[in-house]
Amino acid sequence: MVSSPSSENQSPLLEINTSRQFTSWLYEQNLSLAFTTYQAGKIFFIGLQPNGQLSVFERNLDRCMGLYAKGSSLYISTLYQLWRFENTLSKGEHYQGYDGYFVPQMSYVTGDLDIHDIVVLDNEQIVFVNTLFNCLATVSPTHSFIPLWKPKFISKLASEDRCHLNGLAIRDGQARYVTAVSQSDIVDGWREHRHHGGCVIDIQTNEIIATGLSMPHSPRFYQDKLWLHNSGKGEFGYVDLQTGKFESIAFCPGYLRGLAFSGNYAIVGLSKSRKNKNFASLAFNETLAEKDISPRCGIYIIDLTRGDIVHWLNIEGIIIELYDVVIIPSIICAMAIGFKNEEIRRIITIAQK
Repeated sequence: MVSSPSSENQSPLLEINTSRQFTSWLYEQNLSLAFTTYQAGKIFFIGLQPNGQLSVFERNLDRCMGLYAKGSSLYISTLYQLWRFENTLSKGEHYQGYDGYFVPQMSYVTGDLDIHDIVVLDNEQIVFVNTLFNCLATVSPTHSFIPLWKPKFISKLASEDRCHLNGLAIRDGQARYVTAVSQSDIVDGWREHRHHGGCVIDIQTNEIIATGLSMPHSPRFYQDKLWLHNSGKGEFGYVDLQTGKFESIAFCPGYLRGLAFSGNYAIVGLSKSRKNKNFASLAFNETLAEKDISPRCGIYIIDLTRGDIVHWLNIEGIIIELYDVVIIPSIICAMAIGFKNEEIRRIITIAQK
């Protein structure tokens, strides 16, 4: 358990508990995890200390959401910027017990586009979900963004968050599938379709391949399947690309967002439901009540063959919502440098010719 007390008589500001074998799983998989919480404005790195105990490292990043890890790079979307952090340590190097030391190297100022998922294609192009403008976009050296694609039911680019486009999956190194909460074409129209209006779109064909979903999030193509969260129902599963039917393999006790994979395991993020009408009426709350359990916030590990939740990390305290999660392969204990301390002035690296 990791906790941060606020005072002697108050609940901890942050408390993290794990299942008994969670640290062993991290060691066996030879990886660490990173996840964002825009509600608290933080990115967390979860790994193992040299003594084998859980390592929890956090940095403040205003409204951080989308995450993408590729090679030594970590891409993070924040309130009005898109950042690229670089791991400055070579294999076998350590810094104060960390074998991953991520330093901010580049930032694009995009404005507040409500950027959700981010991917990096095989040609190194950054593509992100521009949720405010209902489109996929890339960064620009001179403008806030360059639009790349929009659903055919969106009549024009407008800063109106009409359908709540949110998730993006790559396949064979190219952007391929997106999720949207609705097919509405009017400002904020998605809120009226949270229960059954969600869809999956094939970017290549521009066709809708799955419908009837509730607040779908985090599509990922892995092991020849299109996995995603049917978040409004608390379901993790996959879309049959032949029939368009969503097949649930696991129910999780929370609102699902964020999805990564390692071997035969899915790593999913859970959030507690917000106390407003947009979330209170979703079906997963009814299922939780039937199972006599409260919603949870944390990271769950699901066996893809059995659909069993085999390991977990629960978060209590001030953090109630997560957005994205990634794995950082071959790094056991990672951290990131901050912007407001002296350390960032002293970290200087020299590129090889």
